Amino acid sequence: MTRGLQRTTFNRSGLVRILSETLPEAIDPHYDFGQRLGQWLDFTDALDLFSVLNASQGAAAVVLEKPATGSALTEQLARTRRNLTDAIRNDGVFSAAEPAKIRFPTPLPQATPENAADFSPYHRFYLAHQRDMSTAIAALRANARKALAKHSPAHRQLAELDLAFEKSLAARERNLLATIPMLLAMRFAQRYADHRSNLPDDQPDDPATWARPGSWLEAFCHDTQAVLLAELDLRLKPVAGLIAALGEAEPHTMTEQ
Repeated sequence: MTRGLQRTTFNRSGLVRILSETLPEAIDPHYDFGQRLGQWLDFTDALDLFSVLNASQGAAAVVLEKPATGSALTEQLARTRRNLTDAIRNDGVFSAAEPAKIRFPTPLPQATPENAADFSPYHRFYLAHQRDMSTAIAALRANARKALAKHSPAHRQLAELDLAFEKSLAARERNLLATIPMLLAMRFAQRYADHRSNLPDDQPDDPATWARPGSWLEAFCHDTQAVLLAELDLRLKPVAGLIAALGEAEPHTMTEQ
C-alpha cells in the first residue's frame, strides 16, 4: 500500500472505504470535518446545540439499583444488527437458504437484455433495505436516549445532545445516503459492460443466465451487500455509542425529579 493511499484511507468509515474502492473516481476523500459540519448546520440548529451544551446540570443524583435497560439495550442492539445483517446477506437468489425478507431482483422471464439491464429494480431494492434499517435503528436510538435520561445529569445531557444532532442532521444524512444507490448504478453499468465485452461474438446475451452462480449479476449482488453492510455499520455507530455510554454510567444513578 502506498503512503498516499494510507493517508486517504486513515480513519475513514467502512462505507466511504468500500465506495472508494468500488468507484474511486466518484469519491473525494479530502475534507475537513469541522468545516463540513459547519456547512450542514444552520443558525437555528446551532442555537439548539448551544442550548443543550449550556443547559444546567445541577439536578441532584440519588443511588438506585442498576436498571435493567443497559443489558436489555445491549441485547436489542445485537439483535437489531443480526436481523438487519441477515436480511442483507440473504438475497433470496444466490444464497437462498430461506425466503428473503427483501429479494434481490432478477430478470423477468422472456426479458430482453435491454429491459433486464434497467437499474430501477435494484434502486428500489436498495431503498427498501435503507427503510428497513432506518425504522429499526430509530426505535433503538430513541430507547437508548430514554435510558440515558434516567441516569446522571451528564448522561441526560448526552441524550439531549444526540436528539439535537439527529434533528439537525437528519435531512443532510438522508440526502447523502440517497446518493449511494446512484453510485451503485455506476457499478452496475460497469459490471454489465464488462459482461457484454466478454461475450463471444456468436453468443447471444440471455438474461436468464444472469441469475446463475458465477454470473456478473451475482458479483453485483455481492457489491451491493458489501455497501449495505457498511452503511448498516455507519448507521449503528451513534446508537452503539449511546449504549456504550449507558454501560459506563456512574454506578446506578438516576436524576431526582
